[in-house]
Parts: sequence; C-alpha cells; structure tokens
Amino acid sequence: MRFEAITWERLADVLAAHADGLKPADGGPWLKIAVDGAPAARTGELAGAVAQGLRLRGRAVLPVSTEGFLRPASLRYEYGRRDPDSYYGSWFDTGALWREVFGPLEPGGSGRVLPDLWDPVTDRATRSPYRHLPEGGVLVLHGPLLLGHWFPFDLSVHLRLSAGALRRRTGEDEQWTLPAFARYEDEVAPTGSADAVVRADDPHRPAWTGPRPAG
Repeated sequence: MRFEAITWERLADVLAAHADGLKPADGGPWLKIAVDGAPAARTGELAGAVAQGLRLRGRAVLPVSTEGFLRPASLRYEYGRRDPDSYYGSWFDTGALWREVFGPLEPGGSGRVLPDLWDPVTDRATRSPYRHLPEGGVLVLHGPLLLGHWFPFDLSVHLRLSAGALRRRTGEDEQWTLPAFARYEDEVAPTGSADAVVRADDPHRPAWTGPRPAG
C-alpha cells in the first residue's frame, strides 16, 4: 500500500471534492461518509473539516459522533469498567445507529435523523431534537470501530495508527482499550476495507492512499 504525504487541510478538501462527486450506492438522495479511527486519531477533527468543505460546495451536512450513541453504563460496564471485549462489541449502540441515523436516510426515508441519543457523562438520554437532512445532504459519521457492521457508507476513511503510535497517543486511563483495537485490526482489517486510508502516526504529517477507484 503506497502512501503520499499531504496536509490535513488539503486532505479534507480533496475528500470533500471526491465525496461531492459521488452518487449514493443505494440509489437514494443522501450520501453517507465514515471517518473511522481510534479516539487517539481524533476523527472528529477530520470529519468536521470534510463537513465544512462540503458546505462550501453547497451541500447540507450532518456530522454525527458515535460518542453520542454509547449504551447506558449498566450495559457498558456489565463485565467491568475496563473490559476490552465489551468495548469492542457492546459499548456502542449499533442498533440505535441503524434505527435513528441510517434508517431515515434509506431510499424513501424521512431524512429525520437523531444526532445523539445518550450522554455518557450524565448517563441519561440527551433528548436532543431530531435534525432534518434535506435530500442531497451528507451524513458524516465519525468514531472508532465503525467498519464491519455493514453500515451503508458510500465513502469510508480510516485513520490508521500503528500499534506503537496508538499506545503512545492513548491516555493512561484508556490503555485498557488497546486490545480491542488489536482485535479490530485482526477481524475487520480496516486498512484493507476502507475506501481511503490515512496514516496518522505523526499528527502533524499525515499521509494517505488516495481514494480507492470506483468499481
């Protein structure tokens, strides 16, 4: 796999331009983008920059973070507060993402998306209002462990950290999650399945593969 150096600003602009030229694979009116990566990779920053690039091209955009779709603490901590298998398989409410985010964006859907569901700090429902994404709009979902769920992404971007970089850039309190990301690499192989891969070991000098050719 060949990587080319690029700046984050240029990367966001190229991704926005590429996404703006895509047609939804399901034939519907909404485009769906993933920015996947461990928390240490700061997926929200790239997702926000891509969203801004799309807005400048006249597209309505709704960024959504998986952090707003964590399960309640009673479910997340069923096997302890630092169980990597629970983090991998049951911390994020994929059913709610299907129901509240992807379902409304299916062909013939309402476009009425819930931007978040659960506040992990208060451990209560956020009660956020639904947001209407008009036809032609773009969903940008960002967070960890996004691939491998059959989510209907039209463009998936994986922010790759080597095992060493992930260890260095993950806080001491979150080191227990590292086996979950090792398992993700083994079982999902995001570097091979994503449409574009960004090497982010050096946060100031990213490099990427470019988007995978269509077809």
